[in-house]
Formats: sequence, structure tokens, C-alpha cells
Amino acid sequence: MTTTVSDGDGCTIRQATRADLLAVFRIEKQSFPQPWPYAAFEDFLDEPGFLVAETDEGIAGYVVADTVPNGGRSLGHVKDIAVHPELRGRGLGRRLLDRALDAMRAQRASRVKLEVRESNEPALSLYREFGFKLQRTLPRYYDDGEDAYVLVRSLG
Repeated sequence: MTTTVSDGDGCTIRQATRADLLAVFRIEKQSFPQPWPYAAFEDFLDEPGFLVAETDEGIAGYVVADTVPNGGRSLGHVKDIAVHPELRGRGLGRRLLDRALDAMRAQRASRVKLEVRESNEPALSLYREFGFKLQRTLPRYYDDGEDAYVLVRSLG
């Protein structure tokens, strides 16, 4: 399934391609103290939930989400999401997350989970806006010892 959505502001949300990987990796390195390796993105290239936000300037952000079987219905997992630091605050993360939820819903996911640093207030605010709720805390989840929150929401 190819997902391409363009709105009037010159931004297109579409399926990631191999040609996007270097730009995605650069945003990843600028966004996280513990970035994914380049090869990790390659592994998700065929996932309907690996989407990029493209503007006239190039790749502005991305989301990586997939689904796994879970007792007859799939469980969605938002694995990674980031927007270029210079382009934050414009709603790109919101649009990427919305399209990723649509992709997981299309794959019959009944629930979605994600992990987020407990200190990442901008991300926590976005996830709350989308109805994610705290399920549990994972102590010392990140290499620097910070805890992660596991957030979940229904897609019903």
C-alpha cells in the first residue's frame, strides 16, 4: 500500500524509499542521543508505516511504525518518529503520526504502543493529544539510564 497525502502547504506524506534513507538517518542523528543505525531503517523499507514528510527543501521528517500479530488482531508499534530540528513546531510530527496510525489501522491493528523518554515533553504532549495513555514505565531503558514510558491507545 502506498500512502501519499499532500495538502496545500507544500508538504507530502508518503511511503519511504531507499533514496530517502540518508536524509532520514541525518535527521535521526540530529534528533536523538541514541540514534538508530542506518541499517535499522533499511530493515523497515517495505513497512506501510515507514513514512516521510517531504517539502520543497527535501525530507523534513519521518515515522517508522509496524504491526505484529497479537491474538487474532495486530498490535501496532510506533518505533521512531522525528522532524528536522529546524522544521519543528509546524505540525509535521502530528501529520506523520496521524498517517502512521492510519497505516496500522489498515493492517488491522487494534491497539498501538510506543516508548518515549520520560523527559521528552514535546513528544509526550503530542502523544496525549492523540489519546495515548501511560501503561507502564521501563526503568533505565535508555543507555544514559533514563526511564521510558510505554504509552498505548486503541485504534477501535
